[in-house]
Amino acid sequence: MPKKGLGRGLSALIPDIEAGDAGKVQQLAVERIQPNPYQPRKRFDEGKLAELAESIKAHGIVQPLVVRKVGDGYELVVGQRRLLAARMAGLVEVPVLVNDLGDAEMIQVALIENLQREDLNPMEEAESYRRLVEEFAMTQDEVAGLLGRSRPSIANTLRLLNLHPEVQEIVSRGTISMGHARALLGIQDPGLQLETCKHVVEQALSVRETEELVRRVLASGRMSGSEEKEERPKDPEIASLEEKLRRAFGTQVRIVPGKKKGKIEIEYYSDEDLERILALVL
Repeated sequence: MPKKGLGRGLSALIPDIEAGDAGKVQQLAVERIQPNPYQPRKRFDEGKLAELAESIKAHGIVQPLVVRKVGDGYELVVGQRRLLAARMAGLVEVPVLVNDLGDAEMIQVALIENLQREDLNPMEEAESYRRLVEEFAMTQDEVAGLLGRSRPSIANTLRLLNLHPEVQEIVSRGTISMGHARALLGIQDPGLQLETCKHVVEQALSVRETEELVRRVLASGRMSGSEEKEERPKDPEIASLEEKLRRAFGTQVRIVPGKKKGKIEIEYYSDEDLERILALVL
């Protein structure tokens, strides 16, 4: 069921979707549809896409995609998952509705569609809000009114863009929640913020425990006591190998040598991330 209170909603921006005017539905070649440049969602579950592709093979596409005319082709407005799954299913054509939308309406529609399904992670939401503010000169109050959110909610989400880039990536993967992220924002030093975040992940701290940890870190200016990692000189060759593995796997990798045996630790942040790493290895 769609989330309530999302400003004008899709029915106001694209009335044909709600009206279900079958007379306007047409078949369009998949290859003529370009991606939505304002699509806020960056991560798609491959397993769920495969399930949708199988459903499309069996039943076809029930709800048409929405596109707009751009030059000699078309640009996707609504239906990114359906389009990706249709390609996986081997469809040559898909049913579409053609609507004349401006750039501002495009990003509004993409945002509302994903927010109604709760598909966006906090960093994707934050980036989308930033685009509305910077590219379309909207105030935070206007963004809040458009999406049916409170202005403090919009402001708090936008603040996530001030996090260290690696912390942002950890948030986007769902490894820590927005509550954890908001607590970490209290640490202004980027390096210390990242170090604290890694400790939160390693120890699986709750939001309350993270808030307490941040208070201690701010009081001392560093990770201290039992929280502080023991600094040991690392063999340059080991460090070089770790860096090569990090680049290859796109995640943190540690090589732990021993007298007779050692181990390689590869971090992953979700089931989807684990599948990605396994696909590189197997």
